[in-house]
Amino acid sequence: EMKKAKFKAIAAAAVLGLGLCGAAWSQAPSPEEMQRAKEVMQKSKAMMKPELREKADALPPEIQQFLFKVAVKHTRRSDTLTMRQVMQELLADYQAVAAAIATDNGELAADAARRLAHHRLPRGGMLPYLPLEKINAKDLGVLPAMEEAVEGGAMKLAAAAEKGDMAAAARHFGDVTSGCVACHAHFRGQPGVSSRIK
Repeated sequence: EMKKAKFKAIAAAAVLGLGLCGAAWSQAPSPEEMQRAKEVMQKSKAMMKPELREKADALPPEIQQFLFKVAVKHTRRSDTLTMRQVMQELLADYQAVAAAIATDNGELAADAARRLAHHRLPRGGMLPYLPLEKINAKDLGVLPAMEEAVEGGAMKLAAAAEKGDMAAAARHFGDVTSGCVACHAHFRGQPGVSSRIK
């Protein structure tokens, strides 16, 4: 029940966040960053199989703009790592943040939180790793709010930890966790479920 309430709150915020996603740049990207992001988007689309490419091309401009913003913001990109491997990196940073908060190590908490916020993008971008039926405006419309909860929360956590305010860092860690859980519930479901069990 509580998970559903958190997810609904994040999904409702996504509706508001969509209109802001183009204006939410922390600083204006350079022309070089814009060009690199454009090339990343083109390369990602070229990797897509026809059924995914068709769905990606049909996404509304707001979603495409948000995906472009993600490509600009995340300058760490991999030509080999999958989404699962990137999630393992995120988990390592998440666990480092938890340990740092518990041991009052603001420097480690800030560093790990920033790595989490500026995580690597997997080969082909995000879309190839999401269920095909979720590649639509409604389901992807929750991404801006989830990004704000996870990456925005991580940056707030880093700022608080750097100031030595570990209580505030812990509160922001809760926001990050809520964003992770909501995203996983929406796009992934329970991991490791077998279709071969009755």
